[in-house]
Amino acid sequence: ELLLFAARDAQLLEETTRPALGRADVVLADRYLYTAEVLASAGRGLPLEVIEPVLLAAAGGLVPDLVILLDTDPQVARARRRLAKILTPDPRPSSRKGLAGVGLAYRLRKGYRQIAARESDRWITIDNTEADVDQLVPHLARIIATAVRQGVPAARVLAHSERPPPPAEAMPIATPSDALDAFLDWVDRRLEHEPGIAAYFVGGLAGPQVDERRWALARRAPEAVAAGLWGLNDPVSWQLRLQLAPSMPRLIARSLGGPSLGTSQAHALRRELASKAPAEIAASLEARDDETSWELREELYQLAPDAVVASLKCLGSDRAWALRARWLAQGGGLPSAVEGYPGARAAARAVLGLDDAAAWEWRKAALAEAPVAALASLSGLEGDRSWRWRQRYRDRAPKVIARTLDGMTGVEAWALRQALTPHCKETLDSIYGLNGDEAWRLRATGADLWPSAVVKSLGPLASTTEGRELVARQLGRNPGDLLLLKHAAAIALETPPLSRVRYRRLDGKP
Repeated sequence: ELLLFAARDAQLLEETTRPALGRADVVLADRYLYTAEVLASAGRGLPLEVIEPVLLAAAGGLVPDLVILLDTDPQVARARRRLAKILTPDPRPSSRKGLAGVGLAYRLRKGYRQIAARESDRWITIDNTEADVDQLVPHLARIIATAVRQGVPAARVLAHSERPPPPAEAMPIATPSDALDAFLDWVDRRLEHEPGIAAYFVGGLAGPQVDERRWALARRAPEAVAAGLWGLNDPVSWQLRLQLAPSMPRLIARSLGGPSLGTSQAHALRRELASKAPAEIAASLEARDDETSWELREELYQLAPDAVVASLKCLGSDRAWALRARWLAQGGGLPSAVEGYPGARAAARAVLGLDDAAAWEWRKAALAEAPVAALASLSGLEGDRSWRWRQRYRDRAPKVIARTLDGMTGVEAWALRQALTPHCKETLDSIYGLNGDEAWRLRATGADLWPSAVVKSLGPLASTTEGRELVARQLGRNPGDLLLLKHAAAIALETPPLSRVRYRRLDGKP
């Protein structure tokens, strides 16, 4: 990975940057070898004695005079990326960095800040958390113009003089009710200049104080509000669905997923949107085994066969396997049906949670083209083959592997969680609602590393004495952690974290 990034940047320097320097006094670039350095060192843990010779050779003596670091809270940066994907869906598979989990973003931020401190005469750090890049353009332009006319030292002085005052110290927060007030205050401030981000963060929440914000945001960021309705079954969420469905049927169809939306009202809306958003409606049927869902699958199959077969996750009945066999035959059988990424992903999703021989044939056939979906299909499986796959891919795809442990309580599951927790918060997501000594020890291990994930993992345990004490400790130590405030706000609103959905396999295990 280091060599590939270095090769990319060496090519960019040779083919673009050096020729541009021959034509102009100033060249602006958003790529340099610092990305490769930080990913290798802070991100992957490679020693500097391995990294430095590679980067020196790639640079060929060309070093920037001025580096501007746009520093962003990883939680906000991730929200912006997610919002961009909502507005412009990207069908491509996950990148290598995406497989590492959100912990990688925190490590990369730390790595960039360390270089900025080490080379402070050339680096200027600008906060990009409270303002998006478009709002920063005039400020950045003044810094660059000053560097051109008067030199980098003068630009650094200007950057420091125009730096906004530090945010006021966060008020003490001790209870979920306090967290709800602080969270809604942040949402109200963000609503003015980044309504999409405000809507993204209120996604998954419902309740009187949140509902008034959702109505206001539905006018300014309707796509983000629609995406945030996933799994919600309260009256206001249904009113918002019905209002937004005509203008954005795909997002509203997608919001009909989740275990609480097996109602007649949900099925009626599914039928209404089926012709406009067949793939999304099929996805909303995942793991559903009722007759209405099967009728819809039959209607949708001609329009979105891949999505329909993917909706069979956790279903091991003869009826489910007959539909899988039909899809497979139409694709030419294995391995022809899974030769491309879409087919491989559908095949892997179709056998999520299934451990029989046929499921493993599908899983193995899909692995090369859709490794993330194939690994994710191990969710809840405890056989020897599952553990061999987990151990083989744990370092390359820790986020995906951690998620497959959802609800598992065996010795191997706890050992793997302990090994992954320092680098991967998703291990805490996998213990949602779990009680017992191992679960509480893992929460103690992750308390300082992943404060919001620890609180989210409590689920119904947040109402216990031990749960309330843990929430209070986390809020006291991390009053400015936005996701922590959201998860504590969910406790105050009595809204469960809907992102942790557990299906039931045929044997009744989660």
